[in-house]
Amino acid sequence: MAKSGERRLQILQTLAEMLENPKGEKITTAALAARLECSEAALYRHFASKAQMFEGLIEFIETSLFGVINQIAGEEQQGLQQVEHILALLLNFAQRNRGMTRVLTGDALVNENERLQARINLLHDKIEAALKQALRVAATQHQLAADADFGALANLLLCFVVGRWQQYAKSGFSREPAAHWPQQWPMLLLACLSQRGA
Repeated sequence: MAKSGERRLQILQTLAEMLENPKGEKITTAALAARLECSEAALYRHFASKAQMFEGLIEFIETSLFGVINQIAGEEQQGLQQVEHILALLLNFAQRNRGMTRVLTGDALVNENERLQARINLLHDKIEAALKQALRVAATQHQLAADADFGALANLLLCFVVGRWQQYAKSGFSREPAAHWPQQWPMLLLACLSQRGA
């Protein structure tokens, strides 16, 4: 018999797999239990609610993304390269984790507990703050003007990423987020550099 921690992980992995269905149908605990070949009661021995299962997925996303974002901030000296690496991370994470993309866009959270969408909104805010900090680092290195609008620029970059996530989810996972990244980063970099002072 699987240990409690292993079973919890198995439930979350199965939920993530079910979210990869391009049709994006609402996932019920009955369907999840059927996929796991167990009873709904067995699910509730590990999670108090379906919302708690989604929270488990969000925690996985947060840990995965911010573990690497913090590493980038610690190891990469150049601010604009930090921005580039963070954006590439966000696009590639979604491309490798289809089900998680539907959580990141909020698609999977429609009709679920409101606090889940609030938590994803907070995650987006934290990503935007990380981008803003990297832009500030770039300004201290004279890559951007010291009085550049870092907030507006960080928001623009986040909107680009969220747009790519949305295209991926809405296209049935056929329009990959990182598909045009080599061509698009120079365009985004130009938007950043246009903030450079005279």
